[in-house]
Amino acid sequence: MLDLQRTLNSVRNDADWVSLRHVTEKTTFRNVRDEKTDRNSISFDQGIMVEVLVNGHFGFAGTSDLTESGIKRALAKAVTMAKAASSQKVHDFSLAQRPTAKGSYKSPVIKPLDSFSAKEITDIFVDATKAMKVSDKIMSRSATTMIVETEFQSVSSSGSEIFQNFSIVSTDFSTTAGANGETQTRTDSGGLARCLQVGAEVFNRASILERAKKIAEESVELLGAENCPDTTMDLILAPDQMTLQVHESIGHPLEYDRILGDERNYAGWSFVKPDDFGKLQYGSKLMNVTFDPTIPDAMASYAFDDSGHKATKEFLIKDGVLVRGLGGLESQSRLNLPGVANFRSSSWNRAPIDRMANINLEPGTSKLEDMIASVERGVFMMANKSWSIDDYRNKFQFGCEYAKLIENGKLTKTLKNPNYRGTTVKFWNGLKAVSANRETYGSPFCGKGEPNQVIRVGHTTPYCLFGNVEVFGA
Repeated sequence: MLDLQRTLNSVRNDADWVSLRHVTEKTTFRNVRDEKTDRNSISFDQGIMVEVLVNGHFGFAGTSDLTESGIKRALAKAVTMAKAASSQKVHDFSLAQRPTAKGSYKSPVIKPLDSFSAKEITDIFVDATKAMKVSDKIMSRSATTMIVETEFQSVSSSGSEIFQNFSIVSTDFSTTAGANGETQTRTDSGGLARCLQVGAEVFNRASILERAKKIAEESVELLGAENCPDTTMDLILAPDQMTLQVHESIGHPLEYDRILGDERNYAGWSFVKPDDFGKLQYGSKLMNVTFDPTIPDAMASYAFDDSGHKATKEFLIKDGVLVRGLGGLESQSRLNLPGVANFRSSSWNRAPIDRMANINLEPGTSKLEDMIASVERGVFMMANKSWSIDDYRNKFQFGCEYAKLIENGKLTKTLKNPNYRGTTVKFWNGLKAVSANRETYGSPFCGKGEPNQVIRVGHTTPYCLFGNVEVFGA
């Protein structure tokens, strides 16, 4: 293992402050399509991000050359960039934005990842795609996993020393059925994948085969279903769809760098303004949203962000009122608003920016069956199929894979091609009920920043009932 503290001592120059962040990552893909191995690959990545503070401005330079001379070159580049940028700086930064931190974090793993061989995982996935062959109408079947093992180690000239080890497993199962020129696809998680910080315990054959068969049966069922009606009615969303609803209409608009305008050139602004915090009725009083990187198995859990800020659970929205945004210490200083420990980078070759982590809709008190029973006419949708939202994260339109009509408090006929649309604040103020049980999903592919950073986020969400939502069929 690289002795990062010794390296820091040997390369330290006249910068006001220096930090080294060493990242190693191993990524494994296993994919089976139609009972045949489609992809087996392993990739490795390693490098160091050098960060400095000079003249009240931060500078960054990444390198994969881990020799002392390579790190010294990166350090000199970071200092040059910090000095150049300091003459045009929009804010005067200090070590208050880089607190001294010491600690460690490790993903909870019940069964070590190396307890399953590539062949054993492939065999389970072959059986899963076999289980999907429930009809001659099934056209394609796939089973995929991505296993990511990451180690972050960082030290700084102010005494910080942080170790964080992550074990992330995502699985996705998909089947497509077709007949008479029409196709319908069902996935195990609406394209988001079941992404968790776990070990090989997720490769449970019985559970995987059960899930695989169920989605295959539903893809065939959709071929004979009616289109979702075009009308306004009550809407119940399952946790797999709520995940994307939370991600797009809460997570992104609350990111401080969007509110500041830093992201407008690439990923857009936000309808939220600095004066809205503490005042804006974002949703109904049933709406409680938290930033919580402390959930044991959620995909974006950690002990410290990349500035050294300790991660704690914080309410973003309390009883429907917007109280806090998603901004690290730099953005908090610029806006003079409280934030969270979400200053994160995707790897060694990217500087940290404000990112989502685990953004969760807190559970309510309702039972799903009671929520359904309360609806005279509505629709129950699950599993995201498509999404669109404007640059300000205000107007949105989402499509789902599978739906059921609700008539007189009961689930009746299956509906295909279900979609719904709305505007963020009006939609969330129409929240009528929240279930007591929740499910955890995540996405390994949340993109943002220039140059682009693809990062991992998690969401724990319940079933939710919304009133007077515009729904429509494809």
